[in-house]
Amino acid sequence: MSQEKEKATIMLPSSDRRRAWPDYAAVRRWHFYAGLFCLPFICWLAITGSIYLFRPDIEAWLDRPYESLRLDGPRAAPSREAQAAFTAVPGSVFVRYQLPATPSGAAQVVVARGGLPFRVYVHPVTLQPMKVERDDHRIMDLIAHLHGQLLLGNRGSMLVEVAASWAVVMILTGFYLWLPRGRWQMGGVLYPRLGLQSRLFWRDLHSVTGMWVSIVTLFLLLSGLPWSVSWGNYLTWVRNHWAATAGIPDWPVGATDQPAARVAAHAAPRRSMPGMTAEEMAAMSPPTAQADQLEKRPVASLRPLDAIVPVAARLHVPPPVWISPPLKGGGDWTISSQAQNRPLRVTYAMAPKTGLITKTKSFADENIVDKIVNVVIATHEGQLFGRINQAILLLTAGSLLVVSISATIMWWRRRPSGMLGAPLPAARPRFSALLVVSILALAALLPLFGLSLLIVMAIDRTLLPRLPAARRWLGLTVLP
Repeated sequence: MSQEKEKATIMLPSSDRRRAWPDYAAVRRWHFYAGLFCLPFICWLAITGSIYLFRPDIEAWLDRPYESLRLDGPRAAPSREAQAAFTAVPGSVFVRYQLPATPSGAAQVVVARGGLPFRVYVHPVTLQPMKVERDDHRIMDLIAHLHGQLLLGNRGSMLVEVAASWAVVMILTGFYLWLPRGRWQMGGVLYPRLGLQSRLFWRDLHSVTGMWVSIVTLFLLLSGLPWSVSWGNYLTWVRNHWAATAGIPDWPVGATDQPAARVAAHAAPRRSMPGMTAEEMAAMSPPTAQADQLEKRPVASLRPLDAIVPVAARLHVPPPVWISPPLKGGGDWTISSQAQNRPLRVTYAMAPKTGLITKTKSFADENIVDKIVNVVIATHEGQLFGRINQAILLLTAGSLLVVSISATIMWWRRRPSGMLGAPLPAARPRFSALLVVSILALAALLPLFGLSLLIVMAIDRTLLPRLPAARRWLGLTVLP
């Protein structure tokens, strides 16, 4: 009898180890509910993100009619080009001058009126305005707002952040479901078995494609968080606890065209940032913030442009190149690269009276946190290592559409009549310390995930018990 008990105690640990993990049904349910919420956002982000990958190419194509002009005489002075922009937008003030991409290109002058920035394309010889448009309503800026904020401002940014947070849960649970159970085989694990019946074909296509793009997708989801209003401010708060990294970040956080963001941007030049002047920080401010500030204190003279533009052309700064005035009278002007490959960016401060470069700040001068974030952002936008970067992210976006479509087809075909079609819960769900720790870690890393999870749990505990029909439809009731 004692020997039998001894054998039983020897056999228990393996089963206990299996039970220490969450049961398969629970993981499937988490994966299903997370996917049901996230997949529409995933498709939207994949489509808009694919377009944004080619921002430099699209903007160069749109500006092509203004970059190869036939010039019948010498170019006018840059200060006169800027003055011509005022004619096109009466009552405006100067915000910045963008260096032409080609020797025969039109001057692009950004002016502001009523707190709104306008971009004016000026013919360099005749000084005739060729095109006037809202600088913050250009096509690729709209794509960026659609991608990160759904054109809803900070509310849209928070919604995208919640979707990204639950998409992380979807990917982690999907990877757990992909792990082979029992005998290992290549088909259905590393490649889809295309000759199978319809149901198994869609399952293989979904799981295998999802597995191959899971790492890149996780990177895209997490690397997009610095732009979001909640997580981006969370990162900035943590970042500003150290003197070496304190100050305004040089990437946009949330909806920068909203009043609160403008106030923060206005305050930025007055905050101390080690190694950076107020003029350099002003160059990083969003266009609306610069417009508001410069309307209060218009530039006294545009003559410095005539000396700065030739110097900027000789510096061979990665385009597009902005030449911006000081937000305070008498300060240095700035020559700054706005290249999407952020490690290539450089900013020069130039004294308008002497024409001398007083300060230079490049990627090498950034603190370690900003270096990491800027490299991550450049990779996220498909610009860090050129066409290969774009090709990898474009392939990932297409694969995510395949995963979403196959998931929708599987759900629709297996969905019972009159029910949502969620996997049924186990009669005795298993929990473990590992699962609890994992959820708490995700909630700490992704605060909006933790907040939304608390809301879901509160609804599940308080509201849904009073709605048995809704519980049955959602698949929250254990059926016999």
